[in-house]
Amino acid sequence: MFVTPLPARLLLATALALLPGWVLAQKAPSAATSAKPVLPAVVAKALARAQVPTDAVTLLVVDAAGKAEPRLAHRADQPMNPASVMKLVTTYAALDLLGPDFVWNTRVLMDGNMSDGVLHGNLIVRGGGDPKMVVERLQALLAQIQYSGVKVVRGDIVLDRSAFQASVQDAGEFDGEPLRPYNASPDALLINFKSLVMRFTPDPLNNRALVAVEPPLAGIVIDDSVPLAKVARCGDWRSELRASVDNPNRLQFNGSYSAACGERVWPSAYADPASFAARAMEGSWRAMGGLLTGTVRDATAGELALIRARGTLSGEKAPLRLDAPSLPLREIVRDVNKYSNNVMARHLFLSLSRQAPGGQLDQASPETGRAALAAWWKKALPRQPAPVMDNGSGLSRSERISATSLAAMLQHAASSRVAQDLLDSLPVAGMDATMRERAKNVAGQAFIKTGSLRDVTAVAGYANGVSGARYIVVGMVNHPNAGAARPALDALIQWAVQER
Repeated sequence: MFVTPLPARLLLATALALLPGWVLAQKAPSAATSAKPVLPAVVAKALARAQVPTDAVTLLVVDAAGKAEPRLAHRADQPMNPASVMKLVTTYAALDLLGPDFVWNTRVLMDGNMSDGVLHGNLIVRGGGDPKMVVERLQALLAQIQYSGVKVVRGDIVLDRSAFQASVQDAGEFDGEPLRPYNASPDALLINFKSLVMRFTPDPLNNRALVAVEPPLAGIVIDDSVPLAKVARCGDWRSELRASVDNPNRLQFNGSYSAACGERVWPSAYADPASFAARAMEGSWRAMGGLLTGTVRDATAGELALIRARGTLSGEKAPLRLDAPSLPLREIVRDVNKYSNNVMARHLFLSLSRQAPGGQLDQASPETGRAALAAWWKKALPRQPAPVMDNGSGLSRSERISATSLAAMLQHAASSRVAQDLLDSLPVAGMDATMRERAKNVAGQAFIKTGSLRDVTAVAGYANGVSGARYIVVGMVNHPNAGAARPALDALIQWAVQER
C-alpha cells in the first residue's frame, strides 16, 4: 500500500537523469548576512493569512553549487522540529553507510529431521529487520519453504526477533491513536507493518458487503460480512461500520456499509502488535495448506543463546537453510521519502548500527542508532551542528535540526555516489506522492520532502530555477497554526523556481 508502480518510478528516474547538471557542489551553504533580509512578498502574505509570526519560521534558499550567497536566509541557524523532513537525514545516512544495494535477510532454518515432507523438529525464522515484509512477500517466503519440501512441521515455528531491541513504547503514546498504522513500532520480524488490511465488497444480491482481511491471522474470529445500509449514499463509511477492533481475538462490525461506496480498503493497526508476527505467520502457513502440530511462538532467552552459539536449537546442522532478502535499500528509501513511512524509517535508523565497524551488533536499539548517525555526521559534515535525533522518522517532539545544517547535508548528498538514489526518492512538486497537490505552478521543477505534525509543517529539497540554476530550499514552521502555513511554504518553493 506504500508502493509506487514500477513504470512511474522508471519514468521519474529517466526524467531526473535528463536534468542537466543536477549534481550539486559539496561546499556547505552559509546563512550570510548579505542574504535578502526581507521575506518574499508572497511568502510574507501567506504567513500573515495563516496568522503565523515570522519568528516561528526558518527559511533558506541557497545556490546548490555553493557559488553564491543565499538568496534568502531567515533564522536559518535556529534549530527547529522538522517533522518527517528528518527522514532526509536518516535515508541519506543509510544510503551512504549501507549502500543502495543493501538488503536485510530473513533466514529460515529447518531444525530437525526431514522425511516425506515432514519436518520432525522446529522451523526457526530469524528476522533481520526487513522493513517491507508485506503480505505478498510473506506468502512468497512460505511458498519457498513448502517448495523446498516442508509440508508439515511436527514441532513449533520459532521466531527470532532479537536483531532489534523490543520496543516498550505504547503505540498510542505519541498522539493517542494506537490503531493508526503510522504509529507501528520497529520489529526485526515486521510483517505487513503490524497492520490488518480490511476490504469491503458490496454483494447487493444478498444485501451485504463481504469482508476480507489480510494477512490471515491465527486465533482471531472475524465477521465475514456486514449488512448493506438502506440509504444509497457513501458518507463516513468507516464510522458507519461501527467496527470493534480493540479486541485482539475478535473483529466485528456492528453497523452497516453502503453499496454506493463500492469496494473500499481500510488499513488498521492490530490491537496486540506484540503477537502480530506469530499470528500472521501461523495464519498464512495454514491458509497456504501447511500443517503444524505445535504453535508459532517467540524464542525464549535460552533458545536465542543456543541459536546464536550453534545456529539451531538442537545443535545439529540444519538440513536446509533459506535466506529471503528484502527489497534493496534504494527502493525502501523511495517508500520512506515519497510516502513518509515512519516504521520503515525507524528500521533504517536502527540498521545504521547493525553495520558498525568490527561486525554487526547483537542487537540494535535507538541508542545505537543515534550513536551511529552522530559518528557518520561528524565524519561527513564536521563543520555543521549535528541534528538532535530521537527515532529517525520525525514522528517525535524532540528531534531538531537547523535549515543551515539540513541544506549543508543536501549539498553533501548531491555530490555523493548515492545522489541519484536520494533524488529519485523525493516527491515531485505537483506530480506525485505527498507533493501531488502542492506547488502545482512549478510542477516537475522541485523535488521536496514534506513533514507535518501538530504545530509543525516543513519542506526541504531541491528546486530548478527558470534560469537553469539549482537551489536548495528549506522551510520549517513551528507554531500552533503551522498547518495553515503550508501555502507559505508552497509559495517559497514557487519563488525559488521562478527566481523572482
